[in-house]
Amino acid sequence: MRIGIHNKPGSFSDRWIDYCKSNNIDYKLIDCLDTNIISNIDDCQIIMWHHSQGNTKEILAAKSILFAIQKSGKIVFPDFNTNWHFDDKVGQKYLFESLNIQSAPSYVFYEAEHALNWIEKTSFPKVFKLRGGAGSENVKLVKTKSEAKKVVHKSFKTGYKQYDAWSNLKDRWRLFNLGKIGFWSLIKGVIRLVYEPEFSKVIGRQRGYVYFQDFIPENEFDIRIIVIDKKAFAVKRMVRENDFRASGSGSVLYEKENFDDKTVAAAFDAAKKLKGQSVAIDFVYDGQKPVVVEISYAFVKEAYDLCVGYWDEQMNWYEGSFNPYGWMVDMVIKQYKETIK
Repeated sequence: MRIGIHNKPGSFSDRWIDYCKSNNIDYKLIDCLDTNIISNIDDCQIIMWHHSQGNTKEILAAKSILFAIQKSGKIVFPDFNTNWHFDDKVGQKYLFESLNIQSAPSYVFYEAEHALNWIEKTSFPKVFKLRGGAGSENVKLVKTKSEAKKVVHKSFKTGYKQYDAWSNLKDRWRLFNLGKIGFWSLIKGVIRLVYEPEFSKVIGRQRGYVYFQDFIPENEFDIRIIVIDKKAFAVKRMVRENDFRASGSGSVLYEKENFDDKTVAAAFDAAKKLKGQSVAIDFVYDGQKPVVVEISYAFVKEAYDLCVGYWDEQMNWYEGSFNPYGWMVDMVIKQYKETIK
């Protein structure tokens, strides 16, 4: 058995490679974007590729390539159940509703007239989102009917760029003042006022639909719980000052007392329904009830290296450091062994 690992420095592949070396697991480095990728992995039974929403080539190809490889009978990470809804909040809306996952009510319209009729009947504020984007990008609080109507008109006329340069620069300035990023990162934000990132150009303007989500008030934080191979770990992310968004805030808490069993159990239940290999679930609270806002299969490694322990599916707590990237490797090996029994 051999694992093919798409080698992308800075991604999960660094940790996967280290784990394979430490545990004498046979692997080889591959380039999933090579035109001959299918023949190049003849000698691999498992393929692992940490692709992202900010990489132009991966946006174009990753999901299709991984699914094609999976259809050949190989084990892949992320697989179809884990991957198809990645960076797609609209797709996630339908998924949550289909699986009866307790989530923030969401509304999507493909006709401006339908959206405008709904605006006249609904209450505000609402949260407007584009279908893609990480770290609370393209997420805005719409406070009134008139604001919502402007959003709808833009959504069905000029549309929205995937990369909001002014919003991104403001957030970089906030993080710079908090000491979370350096001066060069701030300068790059200024440069992007003039030069749109390539990935945003490839995606193109988002138009022809509009997506709103109910605003759930009185949340000073969100909880992100990541479930991998029946194990879970979590972070508590505080909202930005004078804002409602927590993802990307840079203010993160790790201690176990920040997480209640009810939310952890809800994460395990959602992951079981989703049948994903890796599910990062963002929760807010409607009163005492945890509700899902969105999901992903991936996460920023460094933000979770300070986690102080993890839970198993029986809600047992294991204090201390752990290696979720090793869990991923062990999981796909187990999946492969199941196929050859």
